[in-house]
Amino acid sequence: MSNVKIKYILDANVFIEAYRRYYAFDIAPTFWKFLINSARNNFLISIDRVYNELTRSDDQLAKWIKNKFSFAFIKTNTDSDIITNYASLMKWAYSQEQFLQTAKDDFARDDNADAWIVATASSYNFTVVTHEVLDTKIKKKIPIPNVCREFNVKYINTFDLLRKFNFKFN
Repeated sequence: MSNVKIKYILDANVFIEAYRRYYAFDIAPTFWKFLINSARNNFLISIDRVYNELTRSDDQLAKWIKNKFSFAFIKTNTDSDIITNYASLMKWAYSQEQFLQTAKDDFARDDNADAWIVATASSYNFTVVTHEVLDTKIKKKIPIPNVCREFNVKYINTFDLLRKFNFKFN
């Protein structure tokens, strides 16, 4: 592993896309070991709401999260800095005329992790890892990168994360 000291916070789609599309457990076990090792070394985390989203089903990903990665999820609703930043994100989201009301309401749903991820990243200067992309014209959803840009939070995708860690498949 490189000398990376920045913490990264993972969106649910990092796990879901890898599991369903390109890094299935049987194809790329080193990717999943990388996540475990990086979390154990305090380079990356995720949050309780992502955990809840990922463990709703009983698929192989949910089992892996519960059995191998549950230590890497932090609680968000007990941290005053995160709660304060979350409130700021909500105030901003509801003031944006660009987004439909349904997008604002979805963003504010208690089980939606997106705002909590950005609030946590903002509180602790983490970089968000997501597969969502910046979209300045979107109306039906509030993408994580749009919020990150507004609140000066860095964001990257899984592939950029792997490059920053000089990750290689053996």
